[in-house]
Amino acid sequence: MKQTGASYQDTAIQFNMNNPSLIAIWNSKFLKEGIEGLQEKAKGRLSMSKKPKAISTKPEKPMSREEQLERENELLRLEVAYLKKLKAFREKPDAFLEKHKQRLPLNSKKKDSD
Repeated sequence: MKQTGASYQDTAIQFNMNNPSLIAIWNSKFLKEGIEGLQEKAKGRLSMSKKPKAISTKPEKPMSREEQLERENELLRLEVAYLKKLKAFREKPDAFLEKHKQRLPLNSKKKDSD
């Protein structure tokens, strides 16, 4: 292309490519970054590291007996609430779904405001 002054379209035809814009992209990368810009880059996610993640070094203050009991009480309340909802869902799944279904407005046309 540089030697003959051919266009992107002519170059694409010469190399049996159907995307002349790809040649334009390659050309601009080459002008900006040189040959390194055209090197193939790794795609996808990085592989998982073999080193375990560093655990926070913040020392947790020990909870008092009262705080431990409050925390346990809170977790038990959550568990009971979850089990109640699960039981209700198993008994009447349709009622649960109707209650939580989003309602669509019946009249979706906007009224003219004068």
